[in-house]
Amino acid sequence: MPHQDPSGPLPLVVVPGMLCDARLWQDVDFPEGHDVHHVQLRRADIGALAEDVLETVAGPFLLVGLSLGAIVGFEVLRRAPGRVAGLCVMSTNAGAPRPEQYAAWREMDESIAAGRFTHVVERTLPDMFPDREPTPGAARRYRSMAHAVGATAARAQLAAQATRTDATGVLRTVRCPTLVLAGERDPLCPPAFHRTIARAIPGAGLTLLRDSGHLVPWQRPEAVTAALRELVATATGTTPAGAPDAGS
Repeated sequence: MPHQDPSGPLPLVVVPGMLCDARLWQDVDFPEGHDVHHVQLRRADIGALAEDVLETVAGPFLLVGLSLGAIVGFEVLRRAPGRVAGLCVMSTNAGAPRPEQYAAWREMDESIAAGRFTHVVERTLPDMFPDREPTPGAARRYRSMAHAVGATAARAQLAAQATRTDATGVLRTVRCPTLVLAGERDPLCPPAFHRTIARAIPGAGLTLLRDSGHLVPWQRPEAVTAALRELVATATGTTPAGAPDAGS
């Protein structure tokens, strides 16, 4: 059922990925008339981060998440499915962590604890871009954002990653409008991960973005803009506002 709330338009609660902040979304044209709330990832547990999301606004909201932010969103759906009136996730994975991921996260945490945060940023950088090949300008942009997030938050995010669980069962219970976006050239979270998510959520729409890697809001902002306008329209039963064609 479309959301009908006489108190006003649905707010958007927007959750970034690891080593990302609100700058991740600066090229996205969020739907007019809807408050946008950016959540910071600064706690070392997925459940605690989900509670941060739920405390951001009162009542129902549209949840937008990328990568770790989407994983937090899956936990929000586990805890309070009735609060989420619409969902848009991208560049993510609903599966449980793999042994090699646990090992990599421990190694990165040890590096940060030893004062080598820059090394960790450089290690993560290639996976953010199509085919692991960023332009010099894109690399500078990522480094700037990651260093602004900082070492303390990065360690909390690594710890939170290790508290993830398989969310596939939760996704099968989702009944709100859902859109899933994936970069076809994402080396970190390939399209297969997103096909699994879209198959699990009844009625979910899946868009594969030909020229994008992991940081979809930077690499295909017009596609994210179009998806959010479609989500608002579907969740509220309104006519979609004009937006650029997302393409495929």
